[in-house]
Amino acid sequence: MVKQKLKSHSGAKKRFRFTSSGKIKYKKAGGRHLLIGMTSGRSRRLAKCDVLDKSNVKDVKLKLPYGR
Repeated sequence: MVKQKLKSHSGAKKRFRFTSSGKIKYKKAGGRHLLIGMTSGRSRRLAKCDVLDKSNVKDVKLKLPYGR
């Protein structure tokens, strides 16, 4: 009997990427609109990617079965 392939969650594919060491990185929320009232330091901080906290890694790895 052939084992079926698992489908990746299409929303998670767009939001998360794996680093070469296997960590999960994501884009921070809040940097799309209402930018005039935002300080420059905050907008620079939101522009960078961040590494996902270990408490959420299990959920994302279930949604992306063929990631690292």
